[in-house]
Amino acid sequence: MNRLGRGLTPERFFISTKGFKKIATSNVNSADADGVTAVIEPQDAVRPELVPPSTAGMTTKVVKGSLWTLAGQVAPLGVSLVATPFTIRLLGAEGYGVLILVGLIPTYLGFADLGMGIASTKFGSEAYAAGDAEKEARTVRTAAVLSLLLSVPFGVAIFVLSGWLATLFNVPAHLHAEASLALKVAAVTFVVNFLNQIFNTPQLDRLRMDLNTFVTSGFRMLGIAATPIVIYLGFGILGAVVVLLIASLATLAGHIYVSGRLLPNLFDLSLDRTIIRPMLKFGGALAIASVAALTVANLEKLILPAFVTVRALAYYTVAFTLASMLTMFAFSMIQSLVPAFSQLQGERNREQMQSLYSRSVRINLVLMLPALVGLAIVAETFFNAWAGPDFGRESIFPFYILLIGLVLNIPAYLPYSVIMAVGRTDIFAKLYFAELAPYIFLVLLLTWYFGIFGAAIAWTIRIGMDAVLQFYLAKKVAGLTWPPDFGVAILTAGSLIVPPFLLHIYFGHLTVVTIGAFLISVILYLLFVWKKILFSDERERIIHRLERLRFSF
Repeated sequence: MNRLGRGLTPERFFISTKGFKKIATSNVNSADADGVTAVIEPQDAVRPELVPPSTAGMTTKVVKGSLWTLAGQVAPLGVSLVATPFTIRLLGAEGYGVLILVGLIPTYLGFADLGMGIASTKFGSEAYAAGDAEKEARTVRTAAVLSLLLSVPFGVAIFVLSGWLATLFNVPAHLHAEASLALKVAAVTFVVNFLNQIFNTPQLDRLRMDLNTFVTSGFRMLGIAATPIVIYLGFGILGAVVVLLIASLATLAGHIYVSGRLLPNLFDLSLDRTIIRPMLKFGGALAIASVAALTVANLEKLILPAFVTVRALAYYTVAFTLASMLTMFAFSMIQSLVPAFSQLQGERNREQMQSLYSRSVRINLVLMLPALVGLAIVAETFFNAWAGPDFGRESIFPFYILLIGLVLNIPAYLPYSVIMAVGRTDIFAKLYFAELAPYIFLVLLLTWYFGIFGAAIAWTIRIGMDAVLQFYLAKKVAGLTWPPDFGVAILTAGSLIVPPFLLHIYFGHLTVVTIGAFLISVILYLLFVWKKILFSDERERIIHRLERLRFSF
């Protein structure tokens, strides 16, 4: 029987309905709070066996959850595409570069809570898979307390040293005071964001990405939309950062409410002392890895204002932002894959885990290739219209280089999720620190000689090598392999989709001929994927979905 802590009587009583909850001390083993559950355990009673939720149809759940998460990224991106041009023009390239820098500096301290967000998801998923709602709730609360204890000192450091940081990163003198105040506000947002990544755990455990998306993306969109408005009203960079803090606090309140409905046990004060050491071990290795990972992931963005100008950082960031759109679906799968792979640990689920891994790799690559070529074709026209001719001229070639790295980077989210789910976060620490010294030398050298173009080359080389190593490590620690006979098939499919981009390079600008060639290539590509890449059960599932959609109209 689980320890309930001091002062609690041996008899436990719980009643829950949708509209009424009465909790003395809870012991809920069901997966949801819907319906009615009653558990009475006298002192000498034997606790009923925990009933784990079914893992049937895990691939379908992951895909649905990933699509919801993707929608939660696309919707704010749509708002950002509308709002950011106003922000850039209101602040100017220099002011926009400073706004980016204010958001970037706390990112470098993303290790501060020792990865309690992902630790909460992993250990919470394992408790949920065992049917132990009480342990799941204690896991979330314990992670939240640890996160606060660990991250608040770093937030205080950013707050106190904000002026020095603005000077260190070469902020123009006329923007120095405003950047310093904005960093103080960002320090508070920094701590709140850690809690957001913990209190959404019950939603992630149940793969309820729809709820997580509504909460996270809803308030995020409001914050993005409000940013140019507050800048227009004269509140500048500081006002934009305050808006993001308000959005983050609203998100936290939303997660606590929704997760509490899914897991009524969440509203308690007890912690799980037995899980503190495993969580710190898991998160500690992840935090050590994050120190190197955050450096290699963003080093070129810090080198650019130091070696070139803040304006160069703005040009590079616009290129990087558009290129990063391609990672949205792959990244969205992590939130579903980590809890899914955590629930599929053990030899009895080995075949199901390999199937989920293989199908996810194929889905990512199949969706990525036409999206990559499509973005490459419209990028320059988009930069010109969205941010101005200067960005169209300066951002386009770094953008092309970044796309090359993404070809390998996007599917690498899959082995990353596997390694995370099996708890081998120490592997990331070893990998990223091994990459650190060579990458520092590479980015310094190439940025010094080639500016923005060199920074993009350095990032692409590093991300490509990292992806290859992660696939190898996933096979070594989890025994999961690359989908058999998939390499040749995807290369053949890729050869059908690349020619329109070569035609675009030949013309030098977007033309009707290029667009027509791209549409024809996409049709040929989809036909090849349908015949040679998709499995028969996947084709049947797609046909069934289309028939249901047709009949719904």
